[in-house]
Amino acid sequence: MKTLAKIPVTVVTGFLGSGKTTLIQHLITNANGRKLAVLVNEFGSEGVDGEILKSCADANCPAENIVELANGCICCTVADDFIPAIEQLLSRRVKPDHILIETSGLALPKPLLKAFDWPEIRSRITVDGVIALADAEAVAAGRFAPDPVAVEAQRAADENLDHETPLSEVFEDQIACADIVLLTKADLVGAEGLEAAKAAIAAEMPRRVLLMLPVVDGAVDARVILGLEAAAEDDLAARPSHHDGEEEHEHNDFASVVVEFPEVANIDALVASIQRLAREQNVLRAKGYIAVAGKPMRLLMQSVGERVRHQFDMPWGTRPRRSKLVLIGEYDDIDEAAIRAGLGV
Repeated sequence: MKTLAKIPVTVVTGFLGSGKTTLIQHLITNANGRKLAVLVNEFGSEGVDGEILKSCADANCPAENIVELANGCICCTVADDFIPAIEQLLSRRVKPDHILIETSGLALPKPLLKAFDWPEIRSRITVDGVIALADAEAVAAGRFAPDPVAVEAQRAADENLDHETPLSEVFEDQIACADIVLLTKADLVGAEGLEAAKAAIAAEMPRRVLLMLPVVDGAVDARVILGLEAAAEDDLAARPSHHDGEEEHEHNDFASVVVEFPEVANIDALVASIQRLAREQNVLRAKGYIAVAGKPMRLLMQSVGERVRHQFDMPWGTRPRRSKLVLIGEYDDIDEAAIRAGLGV
């Protein structure tokens, strides 16, 4: 009965642009009567995902139940950010039936799971499950590492050397911690690519997961991924990490740049600039809102590598009409001056 009294928490992890926010949007609008709360964490000082989720808040997940943690990776700021945020949600007059945590694309899930043993919260919440999202097209092409073929060749040549990149470590830690893996954007990869992605992920699994499912636009039945009762905080030994044994870790391998600029007249030109930055400056992810000249609605712009998506999401209303993009890449690749020049600002 003690376990049943705890509020279940689902941790949604996955690399940059894998579709975590899209999945949570779907869960909010298809909650099957559950009262939800969402804790969303982003890398960088400007939050975009939290605002996207608040735009689809409803009676089962009101806007006040969507808490955003920006400017700090949740797995590194447990005491300062995570514990107070959870306590804030648990203090609501009407407590949620289920809490969803969207980690940043750079977060390592295992340190977060350890936080569930903190005295302040361990008797009140439990990790119902860890859902890892992987972009099927990217994984099939090996883009979770800059050059996976070369990395494997080097490792094969000298088994005493560790040539793994920060990107591959993040990917492997997220997969190793998962109860379910969702292969997102499965419609972009084809049957052969989907099998290649499954094989690549299976090779990194320390144990069998409950399910590995292809997903398009986050459309998965909430009954499939919520209610797993995994109690993952009690199962840490089966979820190995590259950082096991370390007291703490940092994310100095990655950096972000926030760029503000005036209204944009040509959306296609901006898309081309973002794609060029991905090629020439190795920008991994870009996301933000764009003010388009002559348009009353704001443009939501998101990219993963050279794949750029955009859509008008809502009127600007009383908000200041300003364009703002957050761009994320590996630390040594991020050149703020070159990025600004590439965007023409």
